[in-house]
Amino acid sequence: MSHFLYGAQVHANGIRQHYLRYGGASGARTGRNAVVLIPGITSPAVTWGFVAERFGRHFDTYVLDVRGRGLSEASDTLDYSLDAQAADLNAFCAALGLGGYAFVGHSMGGRIAIRAASKRPTGLTRVVAVDPPVSGPGRRAYPAKLPWYVDSIRMARHGISQDQMREFCPTWNEEQLRLRAQWLHTCDERAIVTSFEAFQTDDIHADLPRIVVPLMLMSAERGDVIREEELAEIRGLVPGLREDRVAGAGHMIPWDNEEGFHRAFGDFLGQTLD
Repeated sequence: MSHFLYGAQVHANGIRQHYLRYGGASGARTGRNAVVLIPGITSPAVTWGFVAERFGRHFDTYVLDVRGRGLSEASDTLDYSLDAQAADLNAFCAALGLGGYAFVGHSMGGRIAIRAASKRPTGLTRVVAVDPPVSGPGRRAYPAKLPWYVDSIRMARHGISQDQMREFCPTWNEEQLRLRAQWLHTCDERAIVTSFEAFQTDDIHADLPRIVVPLMLMSAERGDVIREEELAEIRGLVPGLREDRVAGAGHMIPWDNEEGFHRAFGDFLGQTLD
């Protein structure tokens, strides 16, 4: 049985924000905090549906289309900075009137969750940052390359086949490839370039000590996004940090090891993702 409820839009932080809702506030979910999923740099909300289905079993779950992606607002003049994205996230939760809620952000979404949490929004109870780029001023560069994103987006705007998409994502299954091929064209190229370049200019390490709710850092064993020495630095900045490194997974952890991804949360959110 699917836990998908609906897709909707809300005007928050001055823009149209689109989201998908799973689970709802019913049954055992009413006694638990909601979860807001924030996808990565070229992942519209719909591509996280298989993750949201699992979360929706246990939590009232919202998957956000970050500005410039999916069905949220995009334009040639829109501010695509990390600060704008973080303000969107906090305004989104306020506009929907969420009480207690947790952020779960992957990659760029993890950086957005960290920056948003550093503002100490009312109602936020926990944060999970999933393999966020830890690059920044004076730090090791993010290991991915910008042309990988831009080339695939331009092909998607023209019309990309599953076989062509497989060249970019060779380990993905047919359903995952089909969905990415269908939705990648909704990623605004300027938004992606701005976010990618900000991986090297925005310092999320300065945000970490300002977060006053429990923080979990999940990393990929094979991703090379977060190395052991970088984990050690974050431990020093966040006393009580909860960590998990997912075995056999690259950066796209739920795609590479879905069950390992869900197990890694344990009871951090107040309920295991069985």
